[in-house]
Amino acid sequence: MRPALPVPVSGPAYLLRGFRLMWQPQVRLFVWAPLVINILVVIGLFLWLWPPIQVTVEAWLLLLPEWLMWLSFLVWPVFWLMGLLAFILVLTITANLVAAPFNGFLAARVEQALTGQIPETGMGLWQESLQGLLMELRKLLFFLMWALVLAVISLVLFFLPGLNALIPVLWGVFGAYMLALEYVDYPAANHGLNFAEKRRVLAKDRWLTLGFGGMVTLATAIPLLNLLVMPAAVAGATAMWVDHLNKETDS
Repeated sequence: MRPALPVPVSGPAYLLRGFRLMWQPQVRLFVWAPLVINILVVIGLFLWLWPPIQVTVEAWLLLLPEWLMWLSFLVWPVFWLMGLLAFILVLTITANLVAAPFNGFLAARVEQALTGQIPETGMGLWQESLQGLLMELRKLLFFLMWALVLAVISLVLFFLPGLNALIPVLWGVFGAYMLALEYVDYPAANHGLNFAEKRRVLAKDRWLTLGFGGMVTLATAIPLLNLLVMPAAVAGATAMWVDHLNKETDS
């Protein structure tokens, strides 16, 4: 039996485990559809979103007062990082919105490979597909609401020397949480948890879920590897659910 990893380490380790699980014989059939969708979404979103992000970064730099223009060489990396995080979040949410029905089945097959049992929701195929789509829209609204709040906070911090260094940290934590919520949603939904219950479960294992979400964020930023991240993250989140998070639903 392998020794248990510390929680801050085990979060990222679950994404690596997901890369192994997604090629299991009973699982890989459900990987190809999300994978093809992910490739198409990556190409489309990059061509559509990256030019506006570049224009936005340059426009925000024009807000710098003259006496702070000497800081522009520091501001560029901060805003490019914010743009990259925003691109990753939009990419992930959009890809999962399209692939939601497939990802629910993928999570169920991974759980079956891990436990020998497949979760039963009591719903038919079309009901599960519709529920997955509605849940993705619910997460999208949640993301937009908090992204707007964080954008206002970032704008205020931008004009506060020293404190503006917190901007990428805040966006990084927000991105890690959103990606953890995004992927844990699939195994949790297979067990009938609603949106509030999923957030409560994540709150009980903050370091575990933030470690997992942070690793997904980093992997999504790596070209070519990001094409495989979505099915691997679904598989890894399901393993994390089986090992840890499922137990939190009883407490």
